[in-house]
Amino acid sequence: MNITFLGHSCFLFKHNGKVILVDPFISGNPLASEINVEEIPADYIILTHGHQDHVLDAERILERTGAKVISSFEIVSWYGEKGFDGHGMNTGGCFEFEFGKVRAVNAVHSSMLPDGSYGANPLGFVIENDSSTFYIAGDTALTMDMKLIPLLCPPLDFAILPIGGNFTMDYKDAVHAANFIECNKIIGCHFDTFDVIKIDHKEAENYFKENNIEAYIPNVGESLDL
Repeated sequence: MNITFLGHSCFLFKHNGKVILVDPFISGNPLASEINVEEIPADYIILTHGHQDHVLDAERILERTGAKVISSFEIVSWYGEKGFDGHGMNTGGCFEFEFGKVRAVNAVHSSMLPDGSYGANPLGFVIENDSSTFYIAGDTALTMDMKLIPLLCPPLDFAILPIGGNFTMDYKDAVHAANFIECNKIIGCHFDTFDVIKIDHKEAENYFKENNIEAYIPNVGESLDL
């Protein structure tokens, strides 16, 4: 599986000929100024919640690609009123898509769409396919519900966790999260975009290492093969 970090909490996954885009916030992110939104492909767009720093470029990409939205029922309905196709989910639900099985899990945060519409409960997602199982936490605090993931899902190959603090858990809480989900391979997100979530990368990397967590803090535009 190929994964590209497009800044903030936006990731692009390519697996078995399908492209899954998560939380597209590119044009409003100065750190992602080298990323051309008009060149981003997508067959599916997963939205963890409705905040602008997770959905800003979704409509623009949907119009060009005809991708399907996967998100909460309310967010999918909001995009449906704009004429876009989608599949609504809610906490605890599972559905088999052509790229793999998706389980919607709890995230402790808030959610409001850019026009002020109700964004419903935020979600995290566990994606299981023929090559790997991984967890996209979305924006969340550290929560005991993370302990349910290893009870309900196959062992995680990696997890994408927010590490910037202030709006979400920070990298110290992410170590606890890694232990809760029983996964020691972590990719960080939701850091550096705004002043209040800027982190010392070396300090964070050392903290993960001291706690026996293999953590990767990616650069914008960087790709990984996992």
